[in-house]
Amino acid sequence: MIRLIYVVLLVLSFTAAAVQAKTLLILGDSLSAGYGLSQQQSWVYLLQQKLDQQASDWTLVNASISGETSGGGLARLPALLEQHQPDYVLIELGANDGLRGFPIPQLESNLNKMAEHIKQQDSKAVLMQIRIPPNYGPRYTTQFTNLYPKVAEQQQIPLWPFFMETIALKQHWMQADGLHPNLDAQPVIADLMLPLVLSLE
Repeated sequence: MIRLIYVVLLVLSFTAAAVQAKTLLILGDSLSAGYGLSQQQSWVYLLQQKLDQQASDWTLVNASISGETSGGGLARLPALLEQHQPDYVLIELGANDGLRGFPIPQLESNLNKMAEHIKQQDSKAVLMQIRIPPNYGPRYTTQFTNLYPKVAEQQQIPLWPFFMETIALKQHWMQADGLHPNLDAQPVIADLMLPLVLSLE
């Protein structure tokens, strides 16, 4: 009888742990893929370490690819959702769309479709604000920037601040290309992202 009770308690403890465990899929571009760095040097890897140190139940899955556009992310999303079945998906995309001057309505459509597909798969979407350099002209740049809160409001999903707003202001945190965060910036980004991840239910 005692042995049976022990087995039941053991099963219940494993079940509770499984229920509490949460997965965040990061669907991003080179800013999250750790461009020019090893995987172990990227902010996503460092953030996972910080979460583990806090005995957090979060598991991060980094599905970011350098050069990824919103269209590419939309195309890859169904397979990623099926494979990982995440609780949340962080959409960190659009920078490459902007840098290539893609039409704003096309980006808006792709972001909306990603959020809707995530919801349909019983997951929750989170959108990161993205900004582009001002040299694309005030009209395009303003439309691009304003698109993200618009999509977040339409989809009723959280809008996270763009971590590059802090990093890009410091030259010593940027790679020589002026676009990508360097090795020293990665732990700073991890620190910025930690409370955001922990704020998710």
